[in-house]
Amino acid sequence: MPDLVPEIQRRFAREIVQRLHGSRFEAYWAGGCVRDQLLGLTPHDYDVATNATPEQVRRLFGQRRTLAVGMAFGVIVVLGPPGAGQIEVATFRNDFDYKDGRRPGRVAFSSAQEDASRRDFTINGLFYDPTADRVIDFVGGQADLAARVVRAIGNPDDRFTEDKLRMLRAVRFAATLGFALDPATLDAVTRRAAEIDVVSAERIAEEMRRMLISTNRVEAMRLLLATGLAAHVLPEIAPHTNPKRKREESNDAGTDQREETNDTRKDGQAIHGTLSQETETEATHKLSPVKMDKLSMPSDWETTLARLDRLGEATFALALAATLVDWVSPDGIQQVCRRWRLSNEVTDRAVWLVERRGCLRDARNQRWSVLQKTLVSPGIDELVQLTEVDATIEGRSADEVVYCRELLRQPRETLDPPPLVTGDDLLTHGLSAGPLFGTLLSRLRDAQLDGEIRTKAEGLAMVEGMVRDLGI
Repeated sequence: MPDLVPEIQRRFAREIVQRLHGSRFEAYWAGGCVRDQLLGLTPHDYDVATNATPEQVRRLFGQRRTLAVGMAFGVIVVLGPPGAGQIEVATFRNDFDYKDGRRPGRVAFSSAQEDASRRDFTINGLFYDPTADRVIDFVGGQADLAARVVRAIGNPDDRFTEDKLRMLRAVRFAATLGFALDPATLDAVTRRAAEIDVVSAERIAEEMRRMLISTNRVEAMRLLLATGLAAHVLPEIAPHTNPKRKREESNDAGTDQREETNDTRKDGQAIHGTLSQETETEATHKLSPVKMDKLSMPSDWETTLARLDRLGEATFALALAATLVDWVSPDGIQQVCRRWRLSNEVTDRAVWLVERRGCLRDARNQRWSVLQKTLVSPGIDELVQLTEVDATIEGRSADEVVYCRELLRQPRETLDPPPLVTGDDLLTHGLSAGPLFGTLLSRLRDAQLDGEIRTKAEGLAMVEGMVRDLGI
């Protein structure tokens, strides 16, 4: 997909709303793009919600510019100009008859208020009219943004019954945004954690990827452990998880709140505001949000959590390896990657990092032929990063990291010089390709790197000696 340009994306999203308004339809930006703007973040994508039907949307924007990929659910994709990508235009709807913990069995077109009420969390249930700079809030999302709370819309049990993945999304939003979880929402996630097992591996993997590449990954892991989700999305670590929640509030508080937990407008009225206005700051909910200091972690996770906290910017493979390295073998992490259907590149890198963890310790005293093979590996930067973090949390000197980084600053041809003797040289020398071919080349390479041979002639002389010794 071509690179997206935020300003072009935004302009295109505004033009879609204007076009719908021009045809006398109701239309707003919806969901995450509104949330991100109110938080001062640049939206990664835009969604538009409207009372226009899918057929009307297609007629308005034309067959060539639209894709009917989700027409059964009222969703039409409108293709934008270069840099704008594509935007989903969805008809306001109600969802009914969830049967697989993911998708509704049927939908019915509805009003903006009903559409907002079917969404997952109040902070994602906001609409925005870009032509009037107006926020439309039927669910109390502005108040929860101001209070920095993730709260399910309506009854949390209903929302999680409809789509089990929402439990992981609750954790992701709380962690990546630095928000607290509403008590009733947290309570529902904790009680229903085992139900995440019905969600497809690919959907779980994508949520985990988003959490682990976030610099707030440690908060995500704490919530996964505290709610019991960790033992289900990562059964390989289940024996090492023992989530407990500090119940400083009364045990039945969450139950009371499950009846009616948020201020979805019962009178059918929305709260209106603008992006330039300060949102509501008074919480209208009975209980305070549950923050991290209300959650207790298994004590033996302290090292892992400290590593995740200090990791900083990291690839998915590195963050996954850093999470699991204390608990699973290389075979175990490969099992996780295969179950999640991760790419071969991510899988191989994560497994390699777990296998090679610790191999840079005492790097100064390693034979160059041993250390060099690690330094020229594709994942070396991630391995150095992991080694540095481990040294920090273990209170060791990071001297080996400094040494390796000095070596890595060398030109590639110095760090990884071409071989003095190749397979073609061995064939020319009268040797036949066979099982020993690779062994001879490996020994020659080690001898070259360790300075035992410096020319092709010296290498070929070494070959003759090895051949004599082996009786070939």
